[in-house]
Amino acid sequence: MNHTYDITLTGELSDYANKDAAMGVLAKLCKLPEDQAEGHFATAPFLLREAVDSDTAKKIELILEKVGLKSETTQVPIQSLMGEQADQQQTIEKTLSTPSSELEPVASETPMMNVPSSETSDQPGLQFEMAGQPDYGFVTVQVPEGETLKVESSAMATMDTNMKMKTKMRGGLGRFITGENIFINEFTAEHGQGEVGIAPGAPGDLRHVYLDDETIYLQNSAFVACSNEIAVESKWQGLVKGFFSGESLFLIRAQGKGDLWFNSYGAIIEIDVNDDYVVDTGNIVAFTSGLEYDITKVGGYKSLFFSGEGLVCRFSGKGKVWIQTRSAAAFVSWAHWFRPVKKKG
Repeated sequence: MNHTYDITLTGELSDYANKDAAMGVLAKLCKLPEDQAEGHFATAPFLLREAVDSDTAKKIELILEKVGLKSETTQVPIQSLMGEQADQQQTIEKTLSTPSSELEPVASETPMMNVPSSETSDQPGLQFEMAGQPDYGFVTVQVPEGETLKVESSAMATMDTNMKMKTKMRGGLGRFITGENIFINEFTAEHGQGEVGIAPGAPGDLRHVYLDDETIYLQNSAFVACSNEIAVESKWQGLVKGFFSGESLFLIRAQGKGDLWFNSYGAIIEIDVNDDYVVDTGNIVAFTSGLEYDITKVGGYKSLFFSGEGLVCRFSGKGKVWIQTRSAAAFVSWAHWFRPVKKKG
């Protein structure tokens, strides 16, 4: 090792951060009582760790990112701090092994948020790296030799020269009639491992889920990419559900065993549903197959036309729902009043 790293806490929290959980982790890293962590945080920016090795720096960054504590890492000349580094490493390992229920003391009735992580080496499936979250998600996927990655049409941003692309149709005539994208590109690594960089069309977050013989339903614009073992096909919602949802008549069904990436307009929040839950139809990104859903009014007909809320999706059962923090329809409605208008005459 030719250099070490200094990690500075900037004093800022990410949008998805739970402050209580963040202060609890900060207390562990700083070896402070939890009731003093918030006061210590108020003194930021300050040096959280000095002259740590690369592996330790990555582990600290993972902890901070998980709870939404923003930091800056600086490369510095190597120093001899063996005793202090050993103590720091013990604290970090203990923090990483702490159950999430202890790190995030949130009331049980509050939907939990799954904070995205850039570290994926411990997960099964393909190796990948996330960047640009949560504003402009970008993922770089390592594709082993002979394997294939399925990518939404026009989402590929970069790739190695040994990646061979083939375009296939999915969804058939039904998706063509609705004006949705019916094509998917397949990238196969030939003569060695290859790399594909993927940039979704919508400005927003990007999420990875590893399916273990499971099924997830996505809104028609949410699919980004998946491993070759995942079957991607269109599912007819039914005329009533599709028409009155204000969204597509079709959902995308992804099922099998492998990697799946999907994106949103805005940030993504994961919600555990144990009974019933209501989501505006324009904010749904994805949901698991264990959930049933119905499209209903949020109030009476007066509310439907004048409240600005419109129709909602009522989920029932047990599973997960991923929602986006912004709605494209709501943004268009907001931006409408700022459009330039040509004066008559």
